[in-house]
Amino acid sequence: MNEELRSNLVALQTITQREIRRYTRIWPQTLLPPAITMVLYFVIFGNLIGARIGEMGGFSYMDYIVPGLIMMAVITNSYSNVVSSFFSSKFQRSVEELLVSPVSPHVILIGFALGGITRGLAVAFIVTLLSMFFTDLQVHHLGVTLLVITLTATIFAFGGFINAVFARNFDDISIIPTFVLTPLTYLGGVFYSISLLSPFWQTLSLGNPILHMVNAFRYGILGVSDIRIGVAIAFMAAAAAVMYLWSIRLLKSGRGMRQ
Repeated sequence: MNEELRSNLVALQTITQREIRRYTRIWPQTLLPPAITMVLYFVIFGNLIGARIGEMGGFSYMDYIVPGLIMMAVITNSYSNVVSSFFSSKFQRSVEELLVSPVSPHVILIGFALGGITRGLAVAFIVTLLSMFFTDLQVHHLGVTLLVITLTATIFAFGGFINAVFARNFDDISIIPTFVLTPLTYLGGVFYSISLLSPFWQTLSLGNPILHMVNAFRYGILGVSDIRIGVAIAFMAAAAAVMYLWSIRLLKSGRGMRQ
């Protein structure tokens, strides 16, 4: 192993460990709130409202919404972890030290992204455990489940990085989650099947990328989906690659970081 590769591996390990310690050290602010929020969703939508709705897609309403709620937690946490962490590094000027160091830009990006990915997966694991108190889920296809949840966390980790690069103040890092991610998530089939919609709105809903992620994950858990799984996974893989290349280009250009 040459010296450059060894130094980059050490840098990757250091950045990743720092990111993981960052959110585990303040777990009451990073891991506990999404768990509480999801329990409220289970109680209100699953038990109270779900009892009146009955079945959806051949499953109880509680069973049907659990995969969507897990994905909601993954999207929110993987995105927010990277956007807040990288913007804080920009704000404190510590990112400039990384940029002038011999560390590869790919290592820097992957290190920050792994922090968001691990947080998203950690919250997903917690939410899944909590869901066992309300329903008894059986995984239909483990490979699809793991692939979809990892790709989703990766996409939104890179998305958080891009948001942090363009953000000029702390208010800017909340614009995308509030006005873009939240509406797309609620309209992404988390709480309903698009088969309930009219043909026009079904077609329009297919333009929502989160719909494909939620349904692909629901297929992995329950074996039902409103979309074609192969198309959804291909879309997510392509989206992850595009987001990675865009993030690397921004990092190499120093846009929004070198002042």
